[in-house]
Amino acid sequence: MKPTALVIGAGIGGIATAARLAKNGYDVTVLEKEPTPGGRCNQIIRDGHRFDIGPTLFLMPEVWEETFASLGEKLSDHLDLRRIDPTYKVHFDDGLRLELTSDIGKMQTQLEAVDKTAFTGFLGYIAEGSKHYKISLDKFVGRNFFNIFEYFSLKNLPLIFNLKALQKHYTNTGRFFKDERLKAAFTFQNMYLGLSPYDAPATYSLLQYTELAEGVWYPMGGMYAGIQALTKVAEKLGVKFVFNSPVKKINVGKSKVESVIAADGKTYTADIFVGNADLPYIYKELLPDVKEAKKLDEKLYTCSTIMFYWGVDKQYKQIAHHNVFLGGDYKASFDQIFEDNTLPEIPSFYVHAPARTDPAAAPEGQETLYVLVPVGHLSERNKQDWDALVNRARATVFARLEKEMGITDLKEHIKFEIVYQPKIWKERFNLEKGAAFGLSHNFWQVGYLRPHNRHAQYKNMYFAGASTHPGTGLPIVLLSARLTSERILKEQGTIAVQKVVEATLTPA
Repeated sequence: MKPTALVIGAGIGGIATAARLAKNGYDVTVLEKEPTPGGRCNQIIRDGHRFDIGPTLFLMPEVWEETFASLGEKLSDHLDLRRIDPTYKVHFDDGLRLELTSDIGKMQTQLEAVDKTAFTGFLGYIAEGSKHYKISLDKFVGRNFFNIFEYFSLKNLPLIFNLKALQKHYTNTGRFFKDERLKAAFTFQNMYLGLSPYDAPATYSLLQYTELAEGVWYPMGGMYAGIQALTKVAEKLGVKFVFNSPVKKINVGKSKVESVIAADGKTYTADIFVGNADLPYIYKELLPDVKEAKKLDEKLYTCSTIMFYWGVDKQYKQIAHHNVFLGGDYKASFDQIFEDNTLPEIPSFYVHAPARTDPAAAPEGQETLYVLVPVGHLSERNKQDWDALVNRARATVFARLEKEMGITDLKEHIKFEIVYQPKIWKERFNLEKGAAFGLSHNFWQVGYLRPHNRHAQYKNMYFAGASTHPGTGLPIVLLSARLTSERILKEQGTIAVQKVVEATLTPA
């Protein structure tokens, strides 16, 4: 008889954990509240337009390759990846434009036009990012820590300083670039993690290294193609998905979880349980753990986003695949997002036009536009009029596209608009405070100091996802699935042995 596992949530972390456990002999069931898998990495299809809801950047392909290889599959058999280069077109409100590219010659020409010393600084910055990436992946992000002494060991302490984990990213960038616009161009990527570059550790220069050296990719069919491929592999390994089945309660004994109750009243039992819903939500709403829920509520959270999904009946070829518009006082904008929990006075934003690479993302001669505007998360302390903030964000996008790209008629050509804002992130995806990226990643919320991937009291309750170790972002959550699976197999190996013994002793 196989050991059994019950996974709560079919986000990418839940799917990957379920597949890894099934590959290693578990009978796995996944309960998902939505009608389809993917969580925040889901999709919208309407009138021939296809939108990815959340992530749009396929980064760190080697992590994806390892995931598929561990399941007996080849990534290339499932996804058609196209490299996006230039990775972005970055627009500044003073008229400066940069194309971030892996073409070193083009980078040199662009950077030296801004500042004669900038290209030398760029080479140093990418070299440092490479070092941070390799150390982080090998020594911190890609492993479990079982106690504080492992994390702050004599071997690790020097590495923490080498990673500049106690220095701020924006400040450190000043060692390489003098021009404030270039500092912004090489730190805005912190927003992938929902972080301010003024608070993020300097370690995160690794983000720019991964983009320019490892590449920014796009799977044909959209990011959701990755979810579909992983789900297909999981089902091939025997994982059973139960959709439209939100979990309402986790029943516990003294030292272990006994069962979960779904919204339809059905009870599910298992040997081990994995929570892939947002971690603070699990502690606050599903587990009887008020003390831990209060501790999590007091931690720092990432920002949220206002999203516009526009089906457009006209093409705008001047809009690249990835476009970033930086506006206003860079420092003030982050203060307004993270301290005031609001929309900056002059918002920055990102526009994704997938049909530049994948014509099937929109009807012929039309456009599928995805717009992300960073904004503060839900706050009881600060008054938030979301209708007004959404309207101001939309007006900003129209104005900048007209000013920067000469697009004067976009409003008239939008067939439909779908809007997400923090309340929707919270209501649809159970994200605490509507924080679109989960818990934040400052020094005190990473590594062993981040919420652990196993419950301290209930020894068969594990977690995988953005708010547990090692953190947020699709490839990092895939690492979370690997680490959680490895921990389960290490700690729960006796279950499999007991099942075999029971089967042997049971009369035929």
